[in-house]
Amino acid sequence: MPKPISLVVACALVDEDNRVLVAKRPKYKHMGGLWEFPGGKVDPGELPEDALIRELAEELGIDVTRSCLAPLTFASHSYEEFHLLMPLYVCRTWDGEMEPKEGQELVWVRPNRLSDYDMPPADEPLKAILRDLL
Repeated sequence: MPKPISLVVACALVDEDNRVLVAKRPKYKHMGGLWEFPGGKVDPGELPEDALIRELAEELGIDVTRSCLAPLTFASHSYEEFHLLMPLYVCRTWDGEMEPKEGQELVWVRPNRLSDYDMPPADEPLKAILRDLL
């Protein structure tokens, strides 16, 4: 029987020093303790870019405009209960100060050091893409 497809969206926020923001998933969440790129689920009928703008505001308290989101690649990974499809965008411009609204730990990481951070299996291939891009 086919698995349901879960559409989530993620963002590689890149600062002026070409570092990428990663967030540690709270322990109480699925895959808690692993690092991830900020983002989240796309609601039914919602466009991925709109979901990402909403999620970045909810998780980090920053405002991002659609024109500042550049699609880079996507992840496609089968977990036991579902198949994850995750577009990854890059964003270098936002308004507001980063604040971990969900109690998550935030770290700015050089792209060549992303391999030092344990991430969910779907995120793993994205590390090399960001390393090569940045």
